[in-house]
Amino acid sequence: MATYRKRGGKWQAIVRHKTIGTTSRSFHTKQAAIKWVISVEEQLEAGTFGTLRPTHITLGELLERFSFEVTPAKRGATTELRRLHRLMRDPVSSLRASQLTSQAIAAFRDCRLLDGRRTCHYDLILIRHCLKIAMNEWGVMLSSNPVDRVKMPPSSPARNRRLEDGEFERLKEASKQTKNPHIWPVIVFAIETGMRRGEILGLQWEHVDLDRRIAFLPLTKNGSSREVPLSTKAALVLARQRQRNDTPSPFPVAPNAFRLAWDRLRSRAGLSDLRFHDLRHEAISRFFELGLNIPEVAVISGHKDPRMLFRYTHLRAEEIVHKL
Repeated sequence: MATYRKRGGKWQAIVRHKTIGTTSRSFHTKQAAIKWVISVEEQLEAGTFGTLRPTHITLGELLERFSFEVTPAKRGATTELRRLHRLMRDPVSSLRASQLTSQAIAAFRDCRLLDGRRTCHYDLILIRHCLKIAMNEWGVMLSSNPVDRVKMPPSSPARNRRLEDGEFERLKEASKQTKNPHIWPVIVFAIETGMRRGEILGLQWEHVDLDRRIAFLPLTKNGSSREVPLSTKAALVLARQRQRNDTPSPFPVAPNAFRLAWDRLRSRAGLSDLRFHDLRHEAISRFFELGLNIPEVAVISGHKDPRMLFRYTHLRAEEIVHKL
């Protein structure tokens, strides 16, 4: 049932229905209000009211809504927002949902592969998740998710980069030119604990027990907490940091500031191919070389799946020779 009333120079159309309750909209003319009511009644009759026609919305608009409604609730929201903003500038985002065929997605994949398989893979996962939410929760009328019908790019081979002879010393020497006194302690602590960069920079003194030599991480990448046993050298790093500053965090460095400082440091050391995450590979491999078994290393690293743990493990043959 529809009613019309004039308020403040505009015509308000009100539609009442047992399925949707009451919905209304204002128009400059009564003719426009009547046209809208007819459209609503037709959608109610067809059972399509509240849905979004694929011809009326672009992928970019869906990604933008996704960035406001879905991404902020994720732990990696900052990184995902950066990916979404780049994706929204891509020509594929100008396509309407009805134009997102498997052929269109495949063409985007092939073009994006030029920037790397990992990057391409992340983008396809984002588009697929966005379209899934749009279909299930936003009423976008797509018969299927086009990304599901496209072959994902092959995974990048696991990195096996470790510190070679003399590289630790080169990093240490280059760190002497670093203005921030916390950069080198972070690097040493990473090698001694196998902790991720975000875990180290987010560590708080209230979660450090130097007497027990334990660092507690209340929330990690896999969504659970863990206790990290500290080596003698790791505990010494923390003890020196406590003397150096009285901030809530042992390593008071902003993530972006550390990233920039790391890039400059490895450039000075002539190790441009070394990533900070490679230090986690180095640490875990060292744990195994010390004789720790899989469950023990998993306690330190936080891996729940042994298969993932093996990806971070790169033992040196000469170390195994000593055991043989």
